[in-house]
Parts: sequence; structure tokens; C-alpha cells
Amino acid sequence: MAGRGADAAEGLGLRLPSPLGEIRDERLGAVRLFLKRDDLIHAELPGNKWRKLRHNLAEAARLGAGTLLTFGGAYSGHIRATAAAGHRFGFATIGVIRGEEHLPLNPTLARAAAWGMRLTYLDRTAYRAKHTPEVIDRLRARWGEFYLLPEGGSNGLAARGCAELPAEIDAQLATGPRPDAFDVICCACGTGGTLAGIAAGLAPGRRAIGFPVLKGGGFLAGEVERLQREGFGAATSNWSLACDFHFGGYARRTPALDAFIDDFAARHGLRLDRVYTAKMMYGIYELAARGAFPAGCRVVAVITGGPQPES
Repeated sequence: MAGRGADAAEGLGLRLPSPLGEIRDERLGAVRLFLKRDDLIHAELPGNKWRKLRHNLAEAARLGAGTLLTFGGAYSGHIRATAAAGHRFGFATIGVIRGEEHLPLNPTLARAAAWGMRLTYLDRTAYRAKHTPEVIDRLRARWGEFYLLPEGGSNGLAARGCAELPAEIDAQLATGPRPDAFDVICCACGTGGTLAGIAAGLAPGRRAIGFPVLKGGGFLAGEVERLQREGFGAATSNWSLACDFHFGGYARRTPALDAFIDDFAARHGLRLDRVYTAKMMYGIYELAARGAFPAGCRVVAVITGGPQPES
């Protein structure tokens, strides 16, 4: 097992900076599209999971915390990544799962348990109140002291980790065979932490677009602003939400989305995660078709993770 905290990450084999490459597709017209392959950072800690955990792990180690506790659904990539991080960096982990226990465990929870995560469950009513003092106090009474990671890992420290991404892209484009730059950066949104950080890290004149995967995702505007104030002291105005590409809600799918995933894989050799990145990419193509991007606009799409085995 690796040492405590994110400072031990040198031996983890992280692929940083994550690969960046342009794809060609006539359906985009005059829009140029680059893929930032954060899904390739690490098999166990892919994409925004590592960026969001990095500073939190360091803070937990600084505080002397021995246990990480976090929340998620039964198929949560964040739950799985937190379990992997605890195993790698020497923290005990507790996953508070929404809903009732179902046995045998699905592949996500089985892998988390194999990495040593202790699983506990809250019914959906209690889960909605998961961040209230009453629920947290009950969890501390049962499990003892812990470092609390919010659902999805999104807090001010997580946003700081994601804020490092634009500069990483700039460095890659500047040292490529043809020095370049980007105008717009896009990401899928579940809790808003990745968008909050990316937008805070942008140079002037650029903008970020978040694609909520939840139905009624407009509420994330308040979350993004809150996370930016928590992480950076102030909110920015260089971002927006495209809320029309949820396909019915979290983890929901339609024949149109499935067809898009299959076509994109056939054209570009990349199978998109249907919960997050496929919805973002569909939205990018649709916005390009509507003329939402000016001709020659350089768009970066952040691939925050790949399909899970049960997808």
C-alpha cells in the first residue's frame, strides 16, 4: 500500500498530462474539436476523479485523518475511485450508498468492497438530508471520526484540482507540431465541481460549457457558484449550462443516444460513457449544427471517464 496523502502519487503511474488530440468529423462543419482524454489518467482513478481527489487526499493527510467517508449511488464512479484511493494511499474508507442493500453486490460496489471500503446504506429520504448535521452526527457516532468527501467529491479543494486543467491544455497545444490555442472547453456535469474548477482556471476571453446529466440540471448554476466561492473566493461569469441533453435524467438513455455512441465509436474508435460523456458530446455536435459556435471555433471536450463494465 502506498504512503498517506497525494504526495505519494509519484509511484502510482498516473498519466499526466493526459493525452490531447484533435478529431476530424465533417458533421462539425468549421468547428475544430479536441478531446482531452482524462479517462486515461489511471485505470482506478480516471479523469476528474483524480483531479477532484488530489487536494482532498493531501488535506486529509495534513489533518491526520485515518478514514475517508463519502456518499454515492450504487453505480457511483466516485465511490469506486474513493475506495481505490484509500487502498492506494493508506486511508480506511466508508461508502454511504443511496437506497437499500442488494446482494450480490454489483461490479462497482464489489470492487469498492474488495479495496476495503465498508459499505452502509441510507434510504432515499435520509439520503436527501445527507449533509445535515443530524445525519453527519449519526454517521460519526457509528463510524468515529472521518474526513468527509461530498457526493461526487465536489468541494472547493476538488474545484482547485480541476482548475489546473486549462493550463495543462495550453501547454500541450503550445508545444504541439502546430502551436495552437482553444476557445471553448466543455465537460459533463453531475455535481458541478469540474465545471466550477475549469471555469475558474480559464484565461480571459475563453468560456466553459457544462452539460448536466440530470433532468432539471439548472439548479447546478447555484452549485457551481458556491463551489467557486469556496475554492477561489469569488464566482466567475465565463461559463454556462446546456441543460437540454440529459436524455431523460441520470443514467437514462434513448435510442438516439445509443445510436450516437455507436456511430462515434465507429468513426473515432472511442466508446463514450453513456451516463456522462456521451451526453456532452451529443450536445457539442448539436450546438455545432445549430451554429452556436463561430466558424473556426476551437472546442475542447474533456473525457472525464470511460464506460464502466456494467454500462
